[in-house]
Amino acid sequence: MAITIYDVARDANVSMATVSRVINGNQNVKPSTRRKVLESIERLGYRPNAVARGLASKKTTTVGVIVPDISTSFYGELSRGIADIATMYEYNIILSNSDERPERELELLIDHFGKQVDGLIFMSDAVSEEVREEMTRAPVPIVMAGTIDTQEQFATVNIDYEQAAYESVNKLIENGHTEIVFVTGPLSHDINRIHKLSGYERALKEAGIEMKDEYVIEIEDTYDTAYESWQTIKQLKVQPTAFLTVNSSIAVGILNGIRDEGYSVPDDYEIICYEHSNLTRIVRPQLTSVVVPLYDIGAVAMRLLTKLMNDEEIEDKHINLPYRFAERDSLK
Repeated sequence: MAITIYDVARDANVSMATVSRVINGNQNVKPSTRRKVLESIERLGYRPNAVARGLASKKTTTVGVIVPDISTSFYGELSRGIADIATMYEYNIILSNSDERPERELELLIDHFGKQVDGLIFMSDAVSEEVREEMTRAPVPIVMAGTIDTQEQFATVNIDYEQAAYESVNKLIENGHTEIVFVTGPLSHDINRIHKLSGYERALKEAGIEMKDEYVIEIEDTYDTAYESWQTIKQLKVQPTAFLTVNSSIAVGILNGIRDEGYSVPDDYEIICYEHSNLTRIVRPQLTSVVVPLYDIGAVAMRLLTKLMNDEEIEDKHINLPYRFAERDSLK
């Protein structure tokens, strides 16, 4: 039979209320009594019933996490950071995949709130109006991780994506390039359209370089579409000499397209990619990249959520973490 709080109380010769206070970390227990209760818990192998504790405290110690696509390195690494901090603060996670569909995001929000999660971490490429309305009615705190909140309504954790793109293009300009192509995933994604594209455009404008529409190549976020896009790029009237890509899969697709045509990186073309992953080190030449601290974004988002759930004081609900460049062999 399962050991109950009554068994522990009888074994330690204390009241059930005292055992409850020890389990919940209440400091209003004498050290000798606390020690006696803990010894009984250990000896009997008692495990507190999380559901019962949740009913008593009106908390479930559960956090919902909604992810567009857990199979991508971006969201996979973010989720790992969330999970580690959740474990540290003794929260369980309900992780759900939205398949990058707004209607699915809405379903999952309603589902998570129905499960009475204590808080929610939301990740999306773009926040629809229907999703925003549902989150506005949410009975619990919400933090967006690696996600842009265009209305700055919810707590967020990101990096300065626009500035990182700007600095990337400036590195290419400093290396003598004026014909720079921006290869991006769908521009329906807020980070791509609002931030990375804006940083690309700002760097060109400040350098007095003409912005060419044909140099903005919008494709799907896959290696295959990037590899195929090289066939379009090589037909451009004025050939580019450098590339900024929004992720490492796209960068490797462009790199292999270039090399299969008999050209060299970095001798004929130079490449900088966003969202550093293992791919940037596996390929040859290794790719210079913007290192987005994905694990840290997830970890900080979870810690921020714990503060919101516990009504702790928060200096800033919109956090931008530092990024860095990994200088490798795709630049001279």
